Amino acid sequence: MMQTVTEDVSRRDFFRGRISRTASEPGGWLQIDELSAGAGDVFWDGWADEAGVFVAGDDGVIFHFDGTEWKRQPVSAPVPVHSLWGTSRNDLWAVGWMGLVLHHDGRVWTKVRGCVTNEGGKYSDASENAPLFGVAGLPNGQAWAVGDRGTILHFDGQDWVSENSGVRAHLRCVVILPDGRVLAAGGDGIVLIRNEDGQWHKQSCPIHSNFTSALPLEDNTVLLAGGRYFVDANGFRGDLVLWDGKSFKTLFAEKTFSRFRALAAYKHGAILVGDAGQMHLLGHDGIERLDSGTNHDLLGIVTLATGEVVSVGDFGTALTANATALENFKPYVATREAATLWEPVASGTDRQLWGVWHDTRQDELFACGEEGTVLVFDRGKWEALPPVNDLGIHALSRAPDGGLLAAGQMGEIHQFDGAKWRKVYDLHMDVTILSLWSDGSTFFAAGDEGLVLCKTPESADWVRAASGTKSALYGLWGPDDRHILAVGDFGLVQRWNGECWDEFNAGTEYFLFDVWGRALNDIFVVGLSGTIGHFDGTRWTITPARARADLLAVTGNDREVIAVGAAGTIYRHDGTVWRRDPGGTDVGLRAVSTTPDGGFIAAGDRGTLIVRLP
Repeated sequence: MMQTVTEDVSRRDFFRGRISRTASEPGGWLQIDELSAGAGDVFWDGWADEAGVFVAGDDGVIFHFDGTEWKRQPVSAPVPVHSLWGTSRNDLWAVGWMGLVLHHDGRVWTKVRGCVTNEGGKYSDASENAPLFGVAGLPNGQAWAVGDRGTILHFDGQDWVSENSGVRAHLRCVVILPDGRVLAAGGDGIVLIRNEDGQWHKQSCPIHSNFTSALPLEDNTVLLAGGRYFVDANGFRGDLVLWDGKSFKTLFAEKTFSRFRALAAYKHGAILVGDAGQMHLLGHDGIERLDSGTNHDLLGIVTLATGEVVSVGDFGTALTANATALENFKPYVATREAATLWEPVASGTDRQLWGVWHDTRQDELFACGEEGTVLVFDRGKWEALPPVNDLGIHALSRAPDGGLLAAGQMGEIHQFDGAKWRKVYDLHMDVTILSLWSDGSTFFAAGDEGLVLCKTPESADWVRAASGTKSALYGLWGPDDRHILAVGDFGLVQRWNGECWDEFNAGTEYFLFDVWGRALNDIFVVGLSGTIGHFDGTRWTITPARARADLLAVTGNDREVIAVGAAGTIYRHDGTVWRRDPGGTDVGLRAVSTTPDGGFIAAGDRGTLIVRLP
């Protein structure tokens, strides 16, 4: 795992004699026997935080250590996992052979890309299957992965998309420079820089080494390590190269090294590992060979939160210089994090809740559900209004005269006057109204079988309108009565332009269950199998999300967006990237809304209501 060197480890420190040796330099290295790998297992890389360490390798192997024991974690693709990076264990990426991209949400690993098979069930030669060997990213969640044939993928917060590297050489490492630029390197001395223009620019490197690892220093200089084949040596020799942004310089050219595979910041310098157990410590006064205690190839370095490292490699090798390095992890408890984010609220009912609505004009909260259930939040607690009837209620809105509208099964719309309900519309069909939209004077309702109803200030009653579809429409959103979207089956998005409905292709065949936006150039949709989509005013970007559960509702404010769904699934978009937001429940969540105090409330099965404080 590549990390940026901290400010006390700089190029000046390395080469101008400004570091003093500590008394705790490593002696012998110890095999971590508790990591029970097979004799033929190969470990490539890992990742660690204060709560534990992950180690990954061949055959889809990912082990996790929580301070007590090592456990192998299930991975769906049995191919080598080469590199890990993430902003946290709730947002951790792994890349590997056959273009494999995995995501860890704090609980499980989910395959989001790669390992495409043909009709015979074998991995195909699709471009998506180009092997990936390195991944790194920014604190905001953006990431880059590199691999064979010049492959570069960019995760923009929603999806992994290809970027043109301009080269065909195999790329093996990617790192982030302190100034925010991205560097990728690989075979035949290839070094690429991604500047602010988003384009990759090849640097003029005269050293034709096969770079496998890179380490940025604080002043945007970079150490590059790798190796190349020499005929006279009948084998590979290692190269260590310094790039200062303008020129490349070979370091320690008078020394002979085995091929380097990885380097990382360590103590007051850097540690390098490579073939045949090679291990070196780099400092201001030169480079020193360390006794690793093994002749197995060392392929990766995992930097622990304490500053210690674990070196991993062939034949299940996992080494540490400090016997207590793995004893200081802080317990990680997902439910503890969840309790700080979302809090359960007593609803007073065990009925399924299908809708929750924040009346922003009167700053009131309502919820609705099966058997005519309608709840109102009043004086600090939820109270039940008289049941509408024995039918399910899916949507609520404010009536023109200030009363409350409720719509649901059998195409019925009812109005509450503060004391009792009365039916104000009846479709006389077994068709469910699933959503309501209103700006206070114009109203739309949508539901099963392409149902769209409209009521305007000029119309005395609700009028059925031609929606242009016979598919179910689950959600409505719009900034005004001339710009409204309805979403439904098989990726359907219908758009109202003030006069008629027409299709607005979102580029997916997954069912879409809800839609919400800040503006016409900032619209979100959610749907089946964790689908999340975004419209930026020009195009839709659809992401088969890291969530495997269906996402049923979405809403947001100026700062963030919340999507909820089956099995208690909650995702939060912070303006850059979607991340799992633990809700402390595994109950299905069917609706979400903002709250008067700037937070969020989600509703679901068994009368569940949970609130996320602002």
